[in-house]
Amino acid sequence: MPRATVKRLLDQLDQAKRRFGSGEDKRVEELLVRLTRCKFADAEVLIRFHESLLFLLAYPHSQRILRIVEKELSSFAERVELLETSGADTSAFIHPDISGITQTSVIDTFTFNIVRWLLLRHPAQIALDWEWFEDDNRLAATWPRFMPLLEEDAFVEANVPYREWLRAAKERGVNDLAWLIQRFAALPRTDEEKAELYDSLKLYVRWTPSYKASRTGMKLPVRNIFYHRQPLIQRRDISFLDELQAPSPRLSRLSAKQGETMLNMARETSTVRYRELYGFTHGDSRRVFKASLGRGVDLFVMGTPPARRLPLRAYHAAMIFKNGVPVGYFEGLSLFERMESGFNFYYSFREGETAWIYARTLNIFHHLLGVTAFSIDPYQVGHENEEGIESGAFWFYRKLGFRPTRAKLMKLTLGEERKIASRPSYRTPKTVLRRLAGGPMIFELSKPDSRDWDRFQIRNIGLRVQRRMAAEFKGEADRIRAAAANDIGRVLDIRTAELSEVELSVVSDFAVVLLMILDLDLWSVSEKDAFV
Repeated sequence: MPRATVKRLLDQLDQAKRRFGSGEDKRVEELLVRLTRCKFADAEVLIRFHESLLFLLAYPHSQRILRIVEKELSSFAERVELLETSGADTSAFIHPDISGITQTSVIDTFTFNIVRWLLLRHPAQIALDWEWFEDDNRLAATWPRFMPLLEEDAFVEANVPYREWLRAAKERGVNDLAWLIQRFAALPRTDEEKAELYDSLKLYVRWTPSYKASRTGMKLPVRNIFYHRQPLIQRRDISFLDELQAPSPRLSRLSAKQGETMLNMARETSTVRYRELYGFTHGDSRRVFKASLGRGVDLFVMGTPPARRLPLRAYHAAMIFKNGVPVGYFEGLSLFERMESGFNFYYSFREGETAWIYARTLNIFHHLLGVTAFSIDPYQVGHENEEGIESGAFWFYRKLGFRPTRAKLMKLTLGEERKIASRPSYRTPKTVLRRLAGGPMIFELSKPDSRDWDRFQIRNIGLRVQRRMAAEFKGEADRIRAAAANDIGRVLDIRTAELSEVELSVVSDFAVVLLMILDLDLWSVSEKDAFV
């Protein structure tokens, strides 16, 4: 079939896949059947077909369409392989928006924790990629720790053959990367120090995921598929405030084994997209909860173990599935009633029910944590994030009810809204969108005009602590920590000698902040007990 004809069919499928109602399923089915018979000689065209299939996997019109999609995806590796053997340009497969298609690889400087996890989960699909490696000198700083006499070569010679040293040092038949990770893991250092040493090397790793770990085949088993027979819920169809305040779905706690399975899938779906989320990498398998939001959407909320928690804010991550297909993730950092929230709906599914799913996600955290103020970092709306500018992320959040926290940006927003209201064809220029993305946005449920949180940044607390450390403790962290823990322990009657290492760390973190509260001695006994 001519390339132009294939592209025309894909254009028609792009339109038809988002239309639901009487007879729409027949049109989608007809287009799918014709496209499954095509041979694709162009990577970008094949990628378009793949993304449409994934959308229909998450938003199927009917059982028949779902079966066609599943069958086509299960054999998609053959299409990729045919393209590769034909000599076609396949460089497009590595782009972060579409990486992770079956039969393709992702190459990156993955962190120590992720590489170690990949070796446990996918040992046969992962290896070092020396073609991308840029600086041999970094190896001289670490490899002598586990390669005797390497200093003789690395410290004084040019063009050191590090790969030859590596081949000589490891056992025959052992994967280069596996041997290196074992050596780092055996170092007499903390996990954080091991990770810091390994990450400093910036070693490129190639992972070729199996079908079930690829974007093509990654899917949770689902008992009841939600078929779409009516138009999708659009942003204009919902009241964001009403959705947040509606009763929350029940959260059910997964077993530790089920929790680990979910964390593994969350790590896989992030890694194939060149992303790493703190809550997935360091998630606690004993603290994973599931909520069914309706319309085939399941949300899995993950906490972190005590040793991995942040000093002040509570950290939660969430993975979002639509009919078993991973469609996005959420990250929340909360302090009192305020949460800094990050939401990422994967590129392939942004034409779906994004606003409704986002509202239902925030509903969960509103009820779970008592959060009433949701803040968005400037990056989310386009600051140093061209994807956010291209997608018009600022207006997505603004039309849901978020507002800029900076007065000059609020003034600019109101001016743009007047232009839009008076000129229906008007579109905010990218230069203006970049200005609008220059500050945070916030949505407040309880006191929308209070502006209590407008100027707040968690780093202001940290910087205040640093200034006190510099002025009173000669810039020595151990001294301010010890002094703070001693003073707070005395005022609050905390017996630090009886605390575990993790508990002592928590006391120390809070203590350096409480040290700045001048009337702490005047707290009531009940207030002190509540804090302890």
